[in-house]
Amino acid sequence: MLLEFFHDPLCAWCYAMSPRVRRLVVEFPQLEVIHRGFALAPDPTAIEQIFGDKAKGRLEILDHWRAANENDDEQRMNPELMAEQTFDYPWSMPPLLGCEAARQQGGDAAYWDYFDEIQKLHLTECRNIVDAEVLSECATRVGLDSNALMVTMADPATQTLVQQDMARVRSFGLRGVPAVVLDGQLVAQGALPWAELVSNVQQVLERV
Repeated sequence: MLLEFFHDPLCAWCYAMSPRVRRLVVEFPQLEVIHRGFALAPDPTAIEQIFGDKAKGRLEILDHWRAANENDDEQRMNPELMAEQTFDYPWSMPPLLGCEAARQQGGDAAYWDYFDEIQKLHLTECRNIVDAEVLSECATRVGLDSNALMVTMADPATQTLVQQDMARVRSFGLRGVPAVVLDGQLVAQGALPWAELVSNVQQVLERV
């Protein structure tokens, strides 16, 4: 059964949710996970447009990190370290293109590994995940061909695939991430606790 996991590498709540979705597919091996990118900040000016100011945006986003970290089972986020960084807060498309390029190499499993690692680089190590060297390093960390990944990222067809994910977002009327859709039915909006997530999935499975 198809489970679609919508997320953005920038999203702290997605970082908390991804391990739960991994646990979910162990609990329910009949689930086939498809990853969908949802660009919260689709261009380099998005943070400024959303929050009115880059610095203000960073402060507000880091408050989201702190709240999400309380939800994270291992509290892996490091907002205080990110507050010290001097680069602009990242935007969504470069890491999403990296995730999609990973999928071209190794399917959704590779996408997921790359997504989790780029989130670690962003939310735990507080690196600049729009930097080409960081995107390349992420590929190496998860056993992918980093040179091939960078070439695929630059291919306009990869951009088209990310846009197709965004079209899927719009088809469900989703307004935020993380979101999990099972058999066309929304079973999670936000980083749900494990017990609630399992209950929602079971309800869908019992109806099919």
